[in-house]
Amino acid sequence: MPASLTGRIVAAFGLLAVALWLAIGATMFVVLRGLHAEARSSALADIAQTFAVRIRGAAAGGDVRAVIAQIRNDIAGGDVTVHLLAPDGHVVDVGAADPPPTVAITIPDAIRIGDTLVGTAPFADGQTHDYAALVLRGPNAAGPRAVLLSSVDQSGAAALRDVGRSLPIVILVTILVGAPLAFVLSRSVARPLARLAARTGELVDPTTRDATPLPPEGPSEVRGLTERVNAVAAELARSRAREGELLAGLRHDLRTPLTVISGYATALLDGTATGDAANQAAAAIVDETARLERLVAQLGAIERLRTGIDGLHLEPLDAREVLEATAARFAAGARAAGVDLGVAESGEPVEAPLALAADRVALERILGNLVDNALAVTGPGGTIRLEARRVEGAAGVPGPALAFSVVDDGPGFPPGGTERAFERFYRGDPSRAGSGSGLGLSIVRELARAHGGSAVAENLVPRGARVSVVLPVRPPSS
Repeated sequence: MPASLTGRIVAAFGLLAVALWLAIGATMFVVLRGLHAEARSSALADIAQTFAVRIRGAAAGGDVRAVIAQIRNDIAGGDVTVHLLAPDGHVVDVGAADPPPTVAITIPDAIRIGDTLVGTAPFADGQTHDYAALVLRGPNAAGPRAVLLSSVDQSGAAALRDVGRSLPIVILVTILVGAPLAFVLSRSVARPLARLAARTGELVDPTTRDATPLPPEGPSEVRGLTERVNAVAAELARSRAREGELLAGLRHDLRTPLTVISGYATALLDGTATGDAANQAAAAIVDETARLERLVAQLGAIERLRTGIDGLHLEPLDAREVLEATAARFAAGARAAGVDLGVAESGEPVEAPLALAADRVALERILGNLVDNALAVTGPGGTIRLEARRVEGAAGVPGPALAFSVVDDGPGFPPGGTERAFERFYRGDPSRAGSGSGLGLSIVRELARAHGGSAVAENLVPRGARVSVVLPVRPPSS
């Protein structure tokens, strides 16, 4: 089997052509053999008709043997044998040296006098003969009933000769028509595939810039494959662009704490910072080191979620209890910032718990990141409320669900910020000031998706924002 697609198409056309030639040759042989046999039998019948009057006269005068001998002499030098047939179909012995048929040639009673019966039969010389039997008498008459003329059946050899003369023409026409078709077909498939192979090679090359989409050409399957490769190329280009943004944000987030650490470490080393200043420098180094550790931990958390390393451990949870525990965990930090942090009333009876199956650690991380983001944008005197409510038919969330929300009265998201809030390293503050890494909400979205849920950010009127995570009461994976 050829390795290339073009070679395989040409080989397939070649095999098809050979099969077609064999079929045409066999059909021609069968048809021509029948025609030659029929023509030979007709010729024998014509010969018999020329001697019909003489034979009938000899039969009436009882001198059949002599007439048969004369007829044999008249066709001497040919390949025709002459016999008389008895009413039972066997040969009447008239002293002829010609080989007789080895089977009885039965003449139906319905055959009339003067009619000719044609066919083929095996003869004593070991060959098949074409014969023509001219009926001389009725079935009940005494003496020979028919004269039998035969010759060796050579219709097969004649048919082979005719096929040998005609088949080369068929082969030539097939090659002249099939070769261009095979060439055009192979190019129509091979050229688009070659372009696809070249494009996939470009895609794995990190130095390749954005390329123009390939034109969809060739068969429908190849066009579909081309469209998918174009879609993959476009998505890869977007991914590389996002990767560049991610690396730029990561460089920024790493540069700030490293600059602070380097500056304070230098001050401690050269003795510039002493006394209280040295203590402040050491505290700053500790704070910035902790910030770097949080950044690295958050990056690792996202990658583990992407690769499925952080498996979910589902357990029955009460939404109110989780909200109250989160509020208690951040209460001290909120008081220090002058922010009123609490759990909002759900408006539902206490005896009807807001229950769901979720990973407790993951849910605590979701709420913790949301509260941490809200504290970062809410100034002194502001308020933050944690909410949980039942929802039905949330987009992308199967079945009944619970929506966990953190609402603040801060400045809200900038224009377009609600759509980009969950992107890695995105910050609503263009200056990228503050201690946040820009990964908190990205982790929230990944954890929500791991539960089969979703995350959404929205601005409130006249001010403030609400970030919600909708989780199914029972995740599909459970």
